[in-house]
Amino acid sequence: METDMNTVTLSVASREEVTRRALAAFEGKAQGAHHSFASPDLLWQTFTRKRWDLIQAMTGQGVMSIREAARRVGRDMKAVHGDVQALLAAGVIRKEGRGIVFPFDAVHVDFMLTKAA
Repeated sequence: METDMNTVTLSVASREEVTRRALAAFEGKAQGAHHSFASPDLLWQTFTRKRWDLIQAMTGQGVMSIREAARRVGRDMKAVHGDVQALLAAGVIRKEGRGIVFPFDAVHVDFMLTKAA
């Protein structure tokens, strides 16, 4: 992974891990941009296949209208609007002016799958 890119890490992390990163950040240690989920299920509830396609189309593209986002993924604007609302509520994208933005040039997904207990 290139370190000079504006990258966000999507991860599955415990509350303790999130707290550890926050405390390290308060100590001045760079943590990079993170968006953490308590479980893989929560991550995949937020990033459905169609929402992932939307994020992929928005990555590194700056501010765009919902209409433009819908055009880029080849979907109906009303359907994309619902996905945009879900991603806004999750804090993954944000409104900027009259448009929306995913303010990163790259996405790194980080979690480990282990055997069932």
